[in-house]
Amino acid sequence: ILSKEHQHKQKVGDLIEVFRPGYQHWAIYVGDGYVIHLTAGAGSSSLMSVLYDSALVKKERLSDVVGNDVYRVNNLLDDEYEPRDTNLLLKKAHSLVGQTLPFSVFSRNCEHFVTDLRYGKSTSSQVAVIGGLAVLGVGLLALTTGLFSKSEKRSKTNSVHFFD
Repeated sequence: ILSKEHQHKQKVGDLIEVFRPGYQHWAIYVGDGYVIHLTAGAGSSSLMSVLYDSALVKKERLSDVVGNDVYRVNNLLDDEYEPRDTNLLLKKAHSLVGQTLPFSVFSRNCEHFVTDLRYGKSTSSQVAVIGGLAVLGVGLLALTTGLFSKSEKRSKTNSVHFFD
């Protein structure tokens, strides 16, 4: 997705999007090679986080958080919201390190955490996509069920009886 050269141009306050298999993990760059991020469970991040209702705020080396995955700077809401003052953002982020916070994949995940720090607005594009897919799935299920029940009714009314 990105060349190594583009991966090292982050500035303090930038949102870091890490591409994990099946989802994205988010952190905020705080300088000197470090990020602060929200971690559910024992690991730094995983798909198993859906099982947890609390998460730990950690400050770790960006290289440790990323591991072998690909990442990019993605200040995804800069066109919609004014980023917070960097000093304020750093103060707030550092004050949270070591704290355990409520966690939910759908309403309080790592992306919500970093967008709240940068913009003062807690949001997650992953949840919006998942929610949209869920609505689409329910709609398709309802449509399929409706079509099936109509065709079942049709087959009963149009059926030929061999034995009375």
